Amino acid sequence: MSESSTLPLYMRRAGFDPDPELGTLREEEGVRRISTPLGVDAWLVTRYEDVRAVLGDTERFSNTWPGSFRLPGAPWRSEEEIAVLRAGNLLACDPPEHTRLRRMLTPEFTIRRMRRLEPRIMRIVEEHLDEMERAGSPVDLVSSFALPIPSLVICELLGVPYADRKDFQRRTNRLLDVSAPVEERMAMQAESRAYMAELVARAQADPGEELLGMLVREHGDDLTTDELIGIGGLLLVAGHETTANMLGLGTLALLRHPDQLELLRKEPERIDAAVEELLRWLSILHASIVRTTTTEVELAGHTIGSGELVMCGLPVANRDPALLPNPEMLDLSRGAHGHVAFGHGVHHCLGAPLARMEMRIAFPALFQRFPELRVAEPDTHFRSFHVVYGLASLQVAW
Repeated sequence: MSESSTLPLYMRRAGFDPDPELGTLREEEGVRRISTPLGVDAWLVTRYEDVRAVLGDTERFSNTWPGSFRLPGAPWRSEEEIAVLRAGNLLACDPPEHTRLRRMLTPEFTIRRMRRLEPRIMRIVEEHLDEMERAGSPVDLVSSFALPIPSLVICELLGVPYADRKDFQRRTNRLLDVSAPVEERMAMQAESRAYMAELVARAQADPGEELLGMLVREHGDDLTTDELIGIGGLLLVAGHETTANMLGLGTLALLRHPDQLELLRKEPERIDAAVEELLRWLSILHASIVRTTTTEVELAGHTIGSGELVMCGLPVANRDPALLPNPEMLDLSRGAHGHVAFGHGVHHCLGAPLARMEMRIAFPALFQRFPELRVAEPDTHFRSFHVVYGLASLQVAW
């Protein structure tokens, strides 16, 4: 059985590009009911304007799933157990609950706060480039550069021991792999939760200056222990997994488009625009978090009933000609503001300023240190079955 036939439609890619069938769907239908790895069907939204409409409307498209839903193969859980697992997860709640949680976190992820982190991130990048240079050519860019940099940054920000990184990276990798057995993914979820519960308990006993300690000190009366665990778990996964895949896949994209890399070398002031265009063009998240309709809605001429599941195809929406001309082309000169790679609306990625800063620092530093950087092996190993698209490895030489 081919990979394309086993992958759900919204996860199918042809290298950097969404599967051509997704583009056809966007142009001809706009919305289609598809199968998902969740064991249930959902409506896939593909047009840019419709995606923004769904993501921006929490009243008609809710992030709170029905309590009756159970992943096929997952153990039965009571309403109380489900509430515990959802606590603190900003992606699993709507306003006003979402507003309450996000208000406590937003000050820690402002652009001003991120600028205070900039010198430390620059040192982390330089240290990993030094290690690459000492190791000598060739090296795996994913394991030596793309993955450790955002992992170390989020560890320091949250207050997670960096020595634990191999364990939490292993758990995250299996948890987000839709080809892994449901039982194994549930086990990884339980292990991850138990680990974060230990860190929260430490922070409650002796709150430090990191994010977990700050939440305990400043919001300890407003947040339950379960909410602290949920917040910490989400930030740890999202904080390293997404940026790591952007650094790996983005490097490959630039190496495969030498004219664009040369433009960035000649005009380094374009780095902010380059990051935005890479975010749009690569769109490493295949889809938004699944929403549930709270009433009958109409999208692209299709009537969707109340209580239906809806998901937004982010890569195909970001390649919509309605967003910009020649959307299939990687063009670092345009900046592509308005893309939905970080989502849209109240659930727009909280860590976007941090991710942008890490990429703005890491890409120029990598190509400045290794001006002759090249791909060292012809076969590229994409992680096709992963919730976050990326590379399993990338051998580079110089």
